[in-house]
Amino acid sequence: MAPEQNDSQALALHCVNACLTKKAQDLTILDVRNLSSFTDYFILCTGQSDRQVQAVCSAVQEYLKERGIRPLGIEGERHGRWILMDYGDVVIHIFYETVRELYDLERLWSEAPHRKVPDEATHLDVLEEDPGR
Repeated sequence: MAPEQNDSQALALHCVNACLTKKAQDLTILDVRNLSSFTDYFILCTGQSDRQVQAVCSAVQEYLKERGIRPLGIEGERHGRWILMDYGDVVIHIFYETVRELYDLERLWSEAPHRKVPDEATHLDVLEEDPGR
């Protein structure tokens, strides 16, 4: 049986699983609860094209809308280079590959516990810190 998760963990898990439906790559979950006053989790992922970046964004919106969850805001959707989706306790960054390398948010938030999701993953059942961290 999976350990109980709080609301922000459950929301982050929903977001991750939505990203995985469109084969988002290099998916990383940053736990910023102890470092940030505005959100609990950052989810970072990469698309191989601007269309894939936009498709991941659409998948997240639909997946969460079906569960009655709407974003507080979405930025960058039209261009598909870096889309930021704000769901309050969870902020999703969907990058085109070269843009992600340029901004390197993992380095900026290097103190945050993180979990990398294997590229071959199709679904996560529980959100937990990377055991190697």
